[in-house]
This record gives sequence, C-alpha cells and structure tokens, in this order.
Amino acid sequence: MKKGEIVEGVIERIQFPNKGIMSVEDTKVIVKNTIPGQKVSCRITKKKKGRAEANVLEILEKAPDEIASPCPHFGICGGCNYQNLPYEAQLSIKENQVKQILDEVYISQNQKPDYVFEGIKPSPIRYGYRNKMEFSFGDAYKDGPLSLGMHKRGSFYDIVTVDQCQIVDPDFRKVLSAVLTWGQENDIPFYHRMRQTGYLRHLLVRRAVKTGELMVALVTTTLGTYDLQPLVNELCKLDLTGKLVGVLHTYNDSVADVVKNDKTEILYGQDYFYEELLGLKFKITPFSFFQTNSLGAEVLYETAREYIGDTNEKVVFDLYSGTGTIAQILAPVAKKVVGVEIVEEAVEAAKENAKLNNLDNCTFWAGDVLKVIDELGEVPDLIMLDPPRDGVNPKALMKILNFGVERLVYIACKPTSLARDLEMIQGRGYKVEKISGVDLFPGTYHVETVCLLSKKCLV
Repeated sequence: MKKGEIVEGVIERIQFPNKGIMSVEDTKVIVKNTIPGQKVSCRITKKKKGRAEANVLEILEKAPDEIASPCPHFGICGGCNYQNLPYEAQLSIKENQVKQILDEVYISQNQKPDYVFEGIKPSPIRYGYRNKMEFSFGDAYKDGPLSLGMHKRGSFYDIVTVDQCQIVDPDFRKVLSAVLTWGQENDIPFYHRMRQTGYLRHLLVRRAVKTGELMVALVTTTLGTYDLQPLVNELCKLDLTGKLVGVLHTYNDSVADVVKNDKTEILYGQDYFYEELLGLKFKITPFSFFQTNSLGAEVLYETAREYIGDTNEKVVFDLYSGTGTIAQILAPVAKKVVGVEIVEEAVEAAKENAKLNNLDNCTFWAGDVLKVIDELGEVPDLIMLDPPRDGVNPKALMKILNFGVERLVYIACKPTSLARDLEMIQGRGYKVEKISGVDLFPGTYHVETVCLLSKKCLV
C-alpha cells in the first residue's frame, strides 16, 4: 500500500471524534466522515508502518442501518456527521466512544475500570436544538457569488449556504436568507483572509427556547462604510415565531477566522436576551458562553447537580462558570457558590443573573482560574469543573486538587481532555465513582461527559 493508491474496505467502527476504521492488507486505515458498515473506496493520503489515512472517493455500499439525511446540505456542509444514522445508532456510537476513551486511562495503568458507567442520556429534541450559530460569509467556489453559512466539509475557504439547516430553529434560516439577500443585492464584499480585503465576516444568531427572544449580530471589518439600516428594516419585517429583541453591528479586524468583538454597536433594540433553565432566568449577552442546546443543558445540569450530591451548608467552587448557570442552579441548596470565568462580559452577566434570580450567596470573579484561584480567600467543600474543550491547564488543575475537596464533578465537552486530566486527578488521590454521557449535539460527533470523583479515604 502506497500514498495515492486507491483501496476498498468496510468501515468497522468509529474512533473519536469522527475517524472511521477499516482494515486493508493488515493495515489500519483511518477514513474520516464515514459510519460503521459502509463499504468505501478511498485514496491513501498518508502511510506509516501498520497505519494509513485516506479520503473517501465513493460510498460503494451503504451501511445496513443507514438512512436518508433530512438535511439537503448533509455531506457537503462540514457541520454534521451522523444525520444519516438513526438517533439510537448515533447514541450507541457516542456511548461506546466515551466508555472506551475513559477505560483506556485504567488500562494504561494496568488497572481494571471500577466506576459505574451510566450510559448516555439523549437530547430532549433532535432537530432545531441549537440556540446559537456563527455563520460565515464567503463564496462556494473561487470568485463565486456571495455565500453565507458553514465551511464546506474538508475546506478552509469554501462556504456552503445552509438555508435549510435542520439543527437550528426555522427563525435562524429566515434571518440567514434575509441577510444573504441583502448582501447579494447590494454587492457587499466578504472579508478575504488571504488578501485581507472585504467587509462581511460572520453572522451571529442566538435564540432562547423558553422565551423565544432572538438576537442578531452582523460581524464585519472596518474596511468600508455601508448603510445597515435597510438590513435592520428587513430583519424587523420577518415573520418569525420568536421575537427579535436586538440587532447588533460588531467590528472585527482580527486576521484569525474567529468571531471576535473589537467593538459592538446596537442598531436596534438591546444587546441581550433572556433564557430560562430549570426554573431560573438568565440574561445572555452576545459573546458570553451558554450551552448551545437549552433543553439538553437542563439534562446536563440536572445530572451534574445529582452527582455533586448534598451541598447543604457547603461552599462550592464553580470553575469556568460562564454566565453562572451551574452556580445559580446549585446556590439555592448551598451555603455559598463562587464562580470563576475568564470572559468579563460573561461574569457581568452572571452577576446580573444572580440578582435577577434573587440569589445573594453567589460571587463571581473575572480572570484565569490559574491566577484567580489564589485570590478567592475561600476554601471550598466541593468543586464543579466545566472547562473549555482542551481541558484544564495542568498548573491550574494542581491548585484545584490541592484543596482536597471530598467531591469533584468534571463536565467535559471533549472526552479525550477528561481522560488526560483524569490521570493527574487520580494520581492525587481521587477515585472515579460514576460517569454519564449527555448528548447535546444530535447529528454530530460531539458529546458532553459528566464525571463524579471522590477523595479516597486514607487508612
């Protein structure tokens, strides 16, 4: 087997996150964006001893349980991976991946996994679940017409207009179409990263499930001046099921292809909206973190609350606290909750949310956990961790573990990051009690994992 060679085989399993595995001539071949049971033709792109990587050329035979995707963009757009599988099969793949990844932590240490694995909890809804989308402006092909949507699968530049996306509320699709039509009719150029020219960069849409409030932010460079009032007028005329409460203009001159806020102006309404979770109300600002599946977040946080156990008369640290969602869910049954979050906008929102929910036993600190944790002046009884995808900085994790709390709950949006951090956590005298997956992202390979750890009793 050589680079460039075309081979055929059947996908045996999926390795996290989206790597299909098949065997050809005693060689393990990794083929991304496939599902178990598919027979594929692919071209070898990399070859090492006993291992190769390949790109799919053609699906020769469908998997036995493969179904037609409800989304016309599936396979072209890079946003979803499993929409051609029944939901139960999607859950099975994610459940097996989480279990395998975490079991390997024990196997690598010649130990037998002895925790309780509670499987994976499904999302309450499978379509239209996302409450936030960051769409990109670009073209579907070089020098083509303006597009607005998601990156084409396998491409850094080509953009697929996803006006029929199935994982967002119909209101998102109406907003996307209106903004794209405005941009095309007025011949407004998108920002070209290589040339560093152009104006339109991203469209941010956020919508609350419980209140129906919707906020739109147009993200542009400062390379040009355009009248945005006609766009605002068109958005206000849309027949939406929700209520448009704000239209914003955000400036971003960063070279990186990320939604970054250099400055934001309000074009209409307000720069926040409200969502409700588990009986509490939350004010959400444009760029503050909030779980992208509101109904799924309730399942996630109920699981975390169950895992943390009795919080009566206890001080709880909520580290990487975002807008303070978990902190406020725990506050009514705790002595005190202290949240730490690096995004200042999110911290201000958390403080407002605590007042909104009449909670006076929450305090929130803005800053890096690694630095702020030394300044809190508190000693926790319990700790809740909900770090970014890459997990916890090792130095910060060491400081966290030095508190020696009796119980620690770790919420991970990437199971491999949790597995890495578990090695240090277990090495500091903690034992994994139980683990549960929670599916907040149907149709994709993403999965949340909740892990309860307890301090071992030293005899």
